[in-house]
Amino acid sequence: MALERHGIGPGSPVLDRVGSLLSATGTPAFLVGGCVRDAFLPSSRIHGSRIHGGDVDIAVQGDSNGIARGLAADLGGSLAPLDPSRGIYRIVVPGRVNGDDGRSWVIDVTGFSGPIEEDLARRDFTIDAMALDLKDMGTADWPSRVIDPYGGQTDLLQKRVRAVSPSVFQSDPGRLLRSVRLCSQLGFALNPDTSQLVRSEAHRVEQVSPERVRDELMAIFAMANTKGYLDILDRLGLLCRVIPELEATKGVEQPVVHYWDVWGHTLHCVEAAERITLGHQNSPVFMLAPWTPEADGYFGESIGDGHSRRTILKLGALFHDIAKPQTKAVDENGRTRFLGHSELGASVAQQRLRQLRLGSRAIGLVARMVEHHLRPSNMSKGTEIPTPKAIYRYYRDVGEAAVDTLFLALADYLAAKGPNLTLEHWSAHARMIGCILEGGKQQPKASGPDRLVTGHDVMKHLAMGPGPAVGEILETLVEAQASGKIHTREEALALAEQSMPGRQVGE
Repeated sequence: MALERHGIGPGSPVLDRVGSLLSATGTPAFLVGGCVRDAFLPSSRIHGSRIHGGDVDIAVQGDSNGIARGLAADLGGSLAPLDPSRGIYRIVVPGRVNGDDGRSWVIDVTGFSGPIEEDLARRDFTIDAMALDLKDMGTADWPSRVIDPYGGQTDLLQKRVRAVSPSVFQSDPGRLLRSVRLCSQLGFALNPDTSQLVRSEAHRVEQVSPERVRDELMAIFAMANTKGYLDILDRLGLLCRVIPELEATKGVEQPVVHYWDVWGHTLHCVEAAERITLGHQNSPVFMLAPWTPEADGYFGESIGDGHSRRTILKLGALFHDIAKPQTKAVDENGRTRFLGHSELGASVAQQRLRQLRLGSRAIGLVARMVEHHLRPSNMSKGTEIPTPKAIYRYYRDVGEAAVDTLFLALADYLAAKGPNLTLEHWSAHARMIGCILEGGKQQPKASGPDRLVTGHDVMKHLAMGPGPAVGEILETLVEAQASGKIHTREEALALAEQSMPGRQVGE
């Protein structure tokens, strides 16, 4: 076991320099928090987290502001105040400046007074309440030198998250969500006493800033087994305090085509959305899904703020039926209907996600997925393949979220059927979605290189001036091209003549 494996051992130009600078000034300094914790863990346990990469926490005795400024200047990094009231500052050091294999470093500097044990007593969980004197990080026996007053190493071995004291959530309610996020990140479980403590203090989560709630929640959505941790958040009394609209979905029964009520269906849809983007998995169910290496790259794509399409798809699954409770009605034939729940749900999702300060692009993707999540299944009757015209209109209307919505439709189907899924019907549904996916690759665009004519061609041929009518004619031509009704420039111009405002086809 060595700290070098986690990028924080001897031979790291940045930390070697930090240690030398602080030692020269006689400043007591300790590695604390996640970087010490992760040094005891196999890197595979971090599930792709970047916490152990170039991110370290250093506790310094004295004026943390002045010390951080001095370090930033000497390292050629930038300084940002994270929480000046608590003496926390962040230094970002480009790797190229220090020859650290191009890796940037994020160093959070926190000030403390008195013994380091007093600082550790104010931390949240035992696995993060360990410290290592910066002078000891290069020694062979560094594990024996770790200051561990609360049994963090034992809890690491037991794979549990345990609170340092009963007051940790009162002093910082954001730790309530962090407790579950740490479990999801590390694959650990909450200590039973800590679970009870979280449950009793859950009401305090309403005091947490929207930005912090967003960050913790989205980190859970980015990890594996999101449904399992949403279940935990709910049992702890946190989930419906963060997204209150979910509470009303509990116990809302659905027609017999659904195995679960709206609440159960929603959580299983999140689970299915996660699994549907993990490939075929040697599963007889997922082998039938239209999955390709290109799709894997697509869902790994970042859409801003560090969120991947895979993460946002799971968020769309959480919101896709959020408005079913308020739209539930029984028609004259005794059928249960949820008319308008997609449109209303899109509005609910927008409002809630704006309150959580999610980025505008992510909000737009979720809203579009929710609004159109039924459309793929409604594009054909039974096992019929959707027409080219229907496929064109789908991609035109759903835009950037078109592919994502198709995979949400797959997840929605799996979550509706549950244990009653039959491979025959699932195969037909997956094949239909696959046809829409394939059809989308062939779609011409009004402004694309594959268009038959341009707006200028239309105006010249019809002796028209610029205006909305030209755009309407172009839209008609592109749809006709997508439907296979026209194939040449001449056919396009002929149809343009027939599509002139006020002219009837056949004149």
